[in-house]
Amino acid sequence: MQASQDTTPSARAPAVFERLFGGWVHTVTPETLRHDLMAALLGAVLVLPQGIAFATLAGLPPEYGLYTAIVPCIVAALFGSSWHVMSGPTNANSLALFAMVSPLALAFSPGYIQMALAVTVLVGIMQWLIGALRLGSLANFISPAALFGFTSGAALLIAVYALPDLLGLAPAAEHGAAAVLIHVLRQLGALQPAALAVAGVTIAIALLVRRLRPSWPSMLAGLVAATLLGWGWATYVSTAPLPLRTVGQIQTPWPQFAVPTVSWSALSELLGLAFALTIVALGQSISIAKAVAARSGQRIDANREFRGQGLSNIVGGFFSSYVSCGSLNRSMPNLEAGARTPLAAVFSAVLLLVLVALSAKLLAQIPMAALAALLLLVAVSLLDIKRWKQLWALSRTEFGVAFATMVATVSIRLEVAILLGTLLSLMSFLYRTSKPAMRTMGFDSRVPDRQFVVLADAENPLQECPQLKLLRMEGEVYFGATQHVADTLHALRHAPQPQKHLLVMGKSMNFIDLAGAQLWEQELVARRVMGGDLYFHRPRPEVIQMWQTTGFTRLLGPAHQFPDKRSAIATIFTRLDPAICRQCTVRIFEECRSVPGPDAVTPRPAA
Repeated sequence: MQASQDTTPSARAPAVFERLFGGWVHTVTPETLRHDLMAALLGAVLVLPQGIAFATLAGLPPEYGLYTAIVPCIVAALFGSSWHVMSGPTNANSLALFAMVSPLALAFSPGYIQMALAVTVLVGIMQWLIGALRLGSLANFISPAALFGFTSGAALLIAVYALPDLLGLAPAAEHGAAAVLIHVLRQLGALQPAALAVAGVTIAIALLVRRLRPSWPSMLAGLVAATLLGWGWATYVSTAPLPLRTVGQIQTPWPQFAVPTVSWSALSELLGLAFALTIVALGQSISIAKAVAARSGQRIDANREFRGQGLSNIVGGFFSSYVSCGSLNRSMPNLEAGARTPLAAVFSAVLLLVLVALSAKLLAQIPMAALAALLLLVAVSLLDIKRWKQLWALSRTEFGVAFATMVATVSIRLEVAILLGTLLSLMSFLYRTSKPAMRTMGFDSRVPDRQFVVLADAENPLQECPQLKLLRMEGEVYFGATQHVADTLHALRHAPQPQKHLLVMGKSMNFIDLAGAQLWEQELVARRVMGGDLYFHRPRPEVIQMWQTTGFTRLLGPAHQFPDKRSAIATIFTRLDPAICRQCTVRIFEECRSVPGPDAVTPRPAA
């Protein structure tokens, strides 16, 4: 009995862990742990300069950027959906936070810091609520084209922001891709050959290892080679170190628990800012998660991702962390370095603590040019030229959406670019669905089996019944499409020789709304006024339900809906004008054989 009690909890533990953390818990092996640890080391090193720079950009002391790369990174990785996204400080969040909070308090001041932390907690609560209320499906409106454009634009941004360090130039005074490019062009004369050499060695070693030993952490190998180059130069070649900017010594980041203190009056103002920042962070997070998942093949649960991101900001706000979200600069290198599970992000945060706490000389001597070279490799891998060509060949509309999103990502804020790409995709979708296909159908009476065909697709022109129009409706008849459908139906009624009766093949009419139901009611009235009628073949259950709700079924009558074409035509044929049938030479229906033709001899009455 005791043995049974001891084994029961352990048997339930995997299921509990899976519900809490996700399905990745079953994939952990010594091999995945090794890959995650190697990827984590690269992630910890990459975030060192980024965390410091982004915190300063946000108007916060440098150590707050490192705090944000530790606590939220662990929480988001464990409770989010993506296995490879690494959360932390980002350029967009830092800029947005500074722009929104700086009018309320002086940047870097204690009051400003408390407001930033309070906003972070509020953002986390809103993000968690979005996931808890299962509103994550909103992320499905970010189309693959917009996501691809965003990824390509982000790749260009990564490359542009890496240029100053890659060339050994001083950082740009202003932020923004254009300002950085202008700064680089103006300072080209001051570029450092040593920086180019270090960057070249980093790229060469990384590419060589990737080619010869694909299972090895190629990016980390390049980083180590560049650091050893700088150390070897200073030790064996020259007494002076290479004239390069390095990561340098930083203080030990030990996040302390503290409740943000703001007044109630300030809290009401911060709610609006938190909502805007929630959109910024979630837009980035889900786009980056989807972009990484597109390369890893993983499925993303948007609701779980939002809950994980929300929880990371709630906890982070109490541990001196400001608004965080998925970081493309760290997530893509994490994936490329071979990360297998979210433990890579957890290890990265722990290693960041260890690395900075130890602050070894080798860590301080890592050249910024080497980090820039690694980011350039990531940017190149994200710029999928082959897919751009494929998109151009397959759909110019999707290409336009992707290109516009890429341009917006480079030229304006990331969240606006995501919104723009999503709006363009929705507008493209609405335009396509606003003109559902309405195809005229008929029978090919020249072949024995009398095939039911689309007349426009027939090799030779086929004739129609002069009294009955056969029309296949394809798509949704909703408020945005009713004008196109109404115009088409109006044109059919006002043709030179209109067919008074209309049979609509409704099997492919997937959905109608109130406007669509009213449209068919108007068509029914118009058809009966002109002496004809309206019929439907195999309308879908959801369409019938809408008709029943609006009362259209009662107006139409049960004898105007048919389960198959044969019974529909047989019934409608009895309602056609016999005089017209007798003069008709088309004879496309089988029922037409029972009607005497125009050349039939009328028997003379007996004397």
